Amino acid sequence: MAGVLDKLITPMVEDKNTLPTSKITIVGVGQVGMACCISILQQDLCDEMALVDILEDRLRGEMMDLLHGSVFLKTPKIVADKDYSVTANSRIVIVTGGVRQQEGESRLNLIQRNLNVFKCIIPQVVKYSPNCILLVVSNPVDILTYVTWKLSGLPKHRVIGSGCNLDSARFRYLMAEKLGVHPSSCHGFVLGEHGDSSVPVWSGVNVAGVSLQTLNPELGTDKDSENWKAVHKMVVESAYEVIKLKGYTNWAIGLSVADLTESIVKNLSRVHPISTMVKGMYGIESEVFLSLPCVLNAKGITGVINQKLKDEEIAQLRKSANTLWSIQKDLKDL
Repeated sequence: MAGVLDKLITPMVEDKNTLPTSKITIVGVGQVGMACCISILQQDLCDEMALVDILEDRLRGEMMDLLHGSVFLKTPKIVADKDYSVTANSRIVIVTGGVRQQEGESRLNLIQRNLNVFKCIIPQVVKYSPNCILLVVSNPVDILTYVTWKLSGLPKHRVIGSGCNLDSARFRYLMAEKLGVHPSSCHGFVLGEHGDSSVPVWSGVNVAGVSLQTLNPELGTDKDSENWKAVHKMVVESAYEVIKLKGYTNWAIGLSVADLTESIVKNLSRVHPISTMVKGMYGIESEVFLSLPCVLNAKGITGVINQKLKDEEIAQLRKSANTLWSIQKDLKDL
């Protein structure tokens, strides 16, 4: 006997077992993972969203909560499971899993606690989505991007760290506040490590093409009477401040990750300061991942912009690389 579905729809073509074309998986449904998830869903960037975590009740609860709002979304399928088979055929896999940064804890101190977690995550991801782009968000992001590259066996252009995309957004926001214009009209990069040794590229800071350093040659130096150097200091301290106030950061990084996701899904070839393998660039000889201005599209990172950095900026970048390599070189079982 025909049911409601059979009476409602006359099929014109077989519509089963169709593979998604822009499936996105998020590993880890904590505050950061779900901020990434909702930012991506609100921007209609995927045709399937998969969530993975070891906490089954939390995972099911997050999926149900999203599905109850599906009438307000344009993503036809949202799935969740602790089994990584649910991630199969993902175009992008965003890794936010791991242990959370504690108040006052350096990102670099997280490495040992997160390394073993990634040994469980990355091989499973690659097993089910061998052609995916891996986007690492977990901290310390630069070292964990290196770990992911080693564990995954994927080419370096398909293993990306969210890196300084957020640092640079904070930088632009704080500059905008100082100048009284919108952050999107302030241009400048923070490069290097996502963390304490990041490098503000004062030589490239501009508004409408006007270099601020031509207006104030001491911009960003200790001699600067306007103390622009404090802007970068606030960038470095901002995550710690937010964690102190609310216990974690999530909204800004979620929006940042959606921004990167859009460049990949829509094949935009936009330039982002994200973490990539930098060996051989700016005199760096170690296998480290640091943020440089990268061209990002559907293939992953297709190029790195060769910025004309000043000698002191290059020296800071090398110092940033050395900071990370001093930890990486002693990692085992990679």
